[in-house]
Amino acid sequence: MTRSVRGCRGARGAAFGRRHLLSAGGAGMLGLTLPRVLGAASVASLPVRARRVIFLFQWGGPSHLDTFDMKPDAPREIRGPLAPISSVVPGLPVSEHFPEMAKRMDRVTLIHSMTHTMKNHNSAGYYALTGHAPPSDDQRLRDSLDLWPAYGSVVDAVAPRRDEMPTSVSYPYTISDGSITPGQHASFLGKRHDPFFFTENPATEGFRLPQLSLPADLELGRMERRRELQRIIDREAGLLERSADVGGFDAAYDKAIRMLTSARVKEAFDLEAEPAALRDRYGRTTYGQGCLLARRLVEAGVTFVTVYFASSIGGKRIDEGGWDTHGFDNTRMFEIVDKYHHPITDRTLSALLDDLEERGLLDDTLVLWVGEFGRTPKINDAASRDHWPQCYTALLAGGGVKRGFVHGASDAHGMFPARHPVRPEDLAATLYMLMGIDPGTEVHDLTGRPLSIAGRPVTEVIA
Repeated sequence: MTRSVRGCRGARGAAFGRRHLLSAGGAGMLGLTLPRVLGAASVASLPVRARRVIFLFQWGGPSHLDTFDMKPDAPREIRGPLAPISSVVPGLPVSEHFPEMAKRMDRVTLIHSMTHTMKNHNSAGYYALTGHAPPSDDQRLRDSLDLWPAYGSVVDAVAPRRDEMPTSVSYPYTISDGSITPGQHASFLGKRHDPFFFTENPATEGFRLPQLSLPADLELGRMERRRELQRIIDREAGLLERSADVGGFDAAYDKAIRMLTSARVKEAFDLEAEPAALRDRYGRTTYGQGCLLARRLVEAGVTFVTVYFASSIGGKRIDEGGWDTHGFDNTRMFEIVDKYHHPITDRTLSALLDDLEERGLLDDTLVLWVGEFGRTPKINDAASRDHWPQCYTALLAGGGVKRGFVHGASDAHGMFPARHPVRPEDLAATLYMLMGIDPGTEVHDLTGRPLSIAGRPVTEVIA
């Protein structure tokens, strides 16, 4: 059944001037500015298996052949220098760099047949973050209100939370490759549905978010008085009756105040409340502490958390950056994999799965680990691998997916899907279906066109 959620006119149709609105600082501090859509009720009508989602986006594109889709029988120029090790699931080897994940593969589903054709990071990244193909495979693809919103923004539009907790949170980077990668905010759905976003490093000592604190010279009572004055001015001017945008701003402002005054919100972001031993298990890295924070946020009620692995695609240093490794010379791709990417991944992902399981959260919390594409099966002349969207792997755990399961398969060299190809829009549909959201739900773009939020779900992975 297709459901439709009607949006407002969007940024191009704003009918009022911002000079008419009072600024009290709170909404702006939280990034909760003028909304453009949807005061929509929830459209979730399917069984809810995943009450929460943690999306671990692996910016730069990890190699499937060097992580979870090893090809030990392929020629050396295909299989690479890393050896496979057995996991707890018979016949499912993983990289030798993943000894901890090898013990936990009975908790995950792997999709070995992810596929699309976008070879540039910005285009492929947008596709992975939204589940919608870009208009072109162009590295110069620019963010625009014509492009699709992030997953979390769609969730906030069609199944929003009704309390002080944000529906969607993303951090700790704005990812880019030359220009900001589209698909990280609400786009045509409107600013009201942007994720609550921050760039503060959760691994820093005394981590706090200034967005959740009032400025020293602004008391809550004064802010609330300004709020009431704004309502009087809006009512007298008739703006609330004439503009849905003003009504949206009204709701965003109220939400900002609720977050600012909520002890529950502040407690959710208090990483120092976690035992030191648990923080050490995750690793005292930005990514490790970001994943621990994700667990705290979903446990506190946030529906959708996006953690970006890195701000850049990588390829410059061996101790930071994303999974893009073909910028290195000689053997440095496998040096960064050995010293940085894989140790962090093995430690943090295994800790997150354990933590969720121990707290009784894994069964209804979906963890999605995936990048924008994979890497070429054949190692290039610089002893590295290039972009390869034609076949790659996604890892899912919890939230209603099968345990110790592999869907689809790549061919003998990991070059193309050998069976059951899965496109990003189908992965998106699976995610929404697990959340109880009909993938056929429609939202409207700036021109009023109804658009389906996703493709066809991969029902085979659902337990």
